[in-house]
Amino acid sequence: MKKILIIAFIITFIDQLIKFVLGSILETGSSVGVVSGFFALTMLNNTGAAFSILSSSTLFLILISILALILIYLFLIKGKVLNGFEEIAYGILIGGIIGNLFDRIFRGHVIDYLDFNLFGYNFPVFNFADICIVVSIFLIVIFILKGDKEDV
Repeated sequence: MKKILIIAFIITFIDQLIKFVLGSILETGSSVGVVSGFFALTMLNNTGAAFSILSSSTLFLILISILALILIYLFLIKGKVLNGFEEIAYGILIGGIIGNLFDRIFRGHVIDYLDFNLFGYNFPVFNFADICIVVSIFLIVIFILKGDKEDV
């Protein structure tokens, strides 16, 4: 559990540091092209979840995040013997959730800034914490589907 908490702390710290630095450089609503027609840094305040669903539901999303953290601990971590891969994946997941939870509690919204245009589709703006959540869930699903080969 200690390794999970250390990883979660590092992820949360990186997430908040990026948001702080970009927030001191860019104003909300401003955008700076990094790779023309493909990638920009666009500062947005998102009061919703992914794709801005549940906009202006900050309290509900805070409660859902706290519930998710509790359920992850109770059903996926507590009492389990986890390998290094699982500890890293859960640490990244928890860090991502806490990063966005911190924003919702202390700012009233999540700061999003990564803005991609993929093959003419302007993908919704997101942040480092969102990447951590998606990547860690993907890794956890792969590990669960793979299963323990020794049981066969």
